[in-house]
Amino acid sequence: MDEGEVLAPPDLLRVARRKAAWARERRPDGTVIAADTGVFRDGAPYGKPRDLEEARAFLRALAGGWHSVFTGLVVVGQEEREALVETRVLFKPLGDEEIADYLAREDVLDKAGAYAIQGGAAPFVLRIEGEYTNVVGLPLATLDRLLREVGWRRG
Repeated sequence: MDEGEVLAPPDLLRVARRKAAWARERRPDGTVIAADTGVFRDGAPYGKPRDLEEARAFLRALAGGWHSVFTGLVVVGQEEREALVETRVLFKPLGDEEIADYLAREDVLDKAGAYAIQGGAAPFVLRIEGEYTNVVGLPLATLDRLLREVGWRRG
């Protein structure tokens, strides 16, 4: 499914709703979880980089300041619930050599913002505010709450 262009955090919910509708058509009786994640700094989106040069530019832009990781999350069960989750991340300043070393050892082309906090980018992070698992890719505390709200219970 084409995720489309994400220009602002609310677009992530639109994409997640579209994914949920697609999955619900195929599993009308199941519980559906759909999400889309994006990285933003000063209103600018940093999605999945097209190539390593763009990844390098993303990391330079995120270095030395705060950025936000947003996830649009939709859960459909007996009812439908959604959330837009924000986690703020502070990166230390990064030099070109440190960015080049990181890009040489980490596959980043499938990652919003061109980094994986659970991988080689962990040393870049000085501080985090919000759900860590949101930055990894799925805000588990929020997901658990939404699942319970739609009637799902652990078996």
